[in-house]
Amino acid sequence: MGESMRYAMVMLAAGIGIPILAALNAQLGARIGSPVVAAVVLFCVALTGAVVAMMLTQGPLAFRHVPAQPRYLFLAGLLVCFYVLSITWVAPKFGVGNAVFFVLMGQMISAALIDQFGLFGAIQRPISVMRAAGLGSMALGLMLILKA
Repeated sequence: MGESMRYAMVMLAAGIGIPILAALNAQLGARIGSPVVAAVVLFCVALTGAVVAMMLTQGPLAFRHVPAQPRYLFLAGLLVCFYVLSITWVAPKFGVGNAVFFVLMGQMISAALIDQFGLFGAIQRPISVMRAAGLGSMALGLMLILKA
């Protein structure tokens, strides 16, 4: 299996996990009566998992480089927080599928713009006619699923 295929499989697994995360955390938030507390619990579990992974791989030495990084890079943490809080709050009211479909739509728009302009150091990959057609088809498909 080539490197690109391995990356694709890892991201497919991550994509499979997103609706499961949404359903599980939405249920936890509903059961305990607080989407915010459910998000805090999720982040505590996630932090534990990340610390274990760090210790099993490179260890904490890379932390010494954190203070020198541009502050805007830390916005990623707030975006993760916003996603978890919003999906935990919205999914029980709107449906996991509907919530995730709109997340996918937002991801497609954002990813296309990031690639088009090479934002945040990403590889620049212009939106060709074929790519635009594919994105449009995906968007149409998501809208059809929402209407079903």
